[in-house]
Amino acid sequence: MDHHPLLWELEGITKVFPGVRANDGISIKLRAGEIHALLGENGCGKSTLIKILSGVHQPDGGTIRRRGEVVQLTSPIQARGQGVATVFQEFSLAPTLTVAENIFLGRYPRRGPLVDWRRMTREAEEVLGSLDIAIAPDRTVGTLSVAEQQLVEIAKAISIDATLLILDEPSTALGEQEIVALHKLLRRMKERGVSILYISHRLDEVVSLVDTATILKDGKVVSCSEGTKLDVNEIVSKMVGEDIDEHYPKQNNTTEKVLFSARNLSTANGVRNVSFEVKQGEVYGLGGVIGSGRTEIARAIFGIDPLTQGSISLDGRTIRIRNPRDAIRSGLALVPENRKSDGLFFNFNGGPNITTAALDKIRGQFLLKKRSESQVTRDYIDQLEISPAAATKFVNLLSGGNQQKVVIARWLFAGSRVLILDEPTQGIDIGAKIAVYNLINALTARGCAVILISSDHNELIAMSDRIGIIRHGALIETRPASDVTHAHLVQASAQPLAKDAA
Repeated sequence: MDHHPLLWELEGITKVFPGVRANDGISIKLRAGEIHALLGENGCGKSTLIKILSGVHQPDGGTIRRRGEVVQLTSPIQARGQGVATVFQEFSLAPTLTVAENIFLGRYPRRGPLVDWRRMTREAEEVLGSLDIAIAPDRTVGTLSVAEQQLVEIAKAISIDATLLILDEPSTALGEQEIVALHKLLRRMKERGVSILYISHRLDEVVSLVDTATILKDGKVVSCSEGTKLDVNEIVSKMVGEDIDEHYPKQNNTTEKVLFSARNLSTANGVRNVSFEVKQGEVYGLGGVIGSGRTEIARAIFGIDPLTQGSISLDGRTIRIRNPRDAIRSGLALVPENRKSDGLFFNFNGGPNITTAALDKIRGQFLLKKRSESQVTRDYIDQLEISPAAATKFVNLLSGGNQQKVVIARWLFAGSRVLILDEPTQGIDIGAKIAVYNLINALTARGCAVILISSDHNELIAMSDRIGIIRHGALIETRPASDVTHAHLVQASAQPLAKDAA
């Protein structure tokens, strides 16, 4: 491997956030003309590390060298000036501008005081042509497919003479043919001497594409494969490591009565013929990696994405759900992954946030009964052990764990019997996590059914009764949680894409 010159070197990179050491002495060598995978389960420190390389975060300790010289990447603009180009999962393209305008955004070529449009089109054509990207420079970006937009992002990166290209989960939204085209493009860039840092959950694709892989766990490097052949099973065992013996206070409240069933659910958003049932008092986990289609299944059940086929039953009775309002009336609830933008009204205290899904219960003849609302709020503060501050303070001033409890209180007040919890403990500390686990036990003890989506594999296995494994929008199999291992969940994503076409 030494015939590839060392281009970038990270040495002892450390980054601490309140309560968590996200990067703990990470050292990585990135060579010219090499594709280097950065792997690990969610929460292992990958995102923090790429944000440090992109100039979004500054490390608390350690050194970054470019061609042997120490560099400080103090901002995204400064990192770009050093030749670092990052293609995040969320694109940074302006949809109303053309491909050429996006490629040269913020640095249009000029002739005197005016933009040299002809030169910009010509140079965009050269960049696109050199990468074999067949997209016209005058196309409006908003009219392009996701795959085409991604290629434009990469062309934009190349046009700034990037020496390091970072790709964060680039294949999540791509089909098989588009992935083949992306890999071809990356191999061409590798031949040009660019160093590529590639983050992906699809291990089959990683093994076929990359030269070297660094595996992170709990903010530390646990393995670097420099010079050795990559193997999916070996990667999985290193990513998973030893089971973390965290405290998961699981209660088994499952009954024999089927409360919820989904039959042959499909949507235009990638859900493919999904069928499963959940018993009263059961926690049914949806396992898989980011992009596997778990959230899309939740959206289908809750009426956010219309069904193209399939049916949903509650208590043995088929219910028609055309929108979230129908879902709420029927007794379904969704606690979304992003509670900040989708789950809470931050300009209200706990009371209105709890009662908002069932205002009829506190409505007088003309006005809402504030006294009733206050009593309801106090009741749930007691039942769910929510911070008493929720009665008077805006919910944005509460901790993440208390915010999550307020959302769950809302659905209990609305009379929900099936609760879909999408990443319910993401971004909250261990004390708040345990409070949420106790809350899941309280829900199932009441006879509710819980559908749990979690990328924390320890949590999913410990808190579920059964787990349905999801890959590319399809339910592969359902197992008792006690029979599921980390390897099942990670390897589910490592099956070759071609099998999914069957």
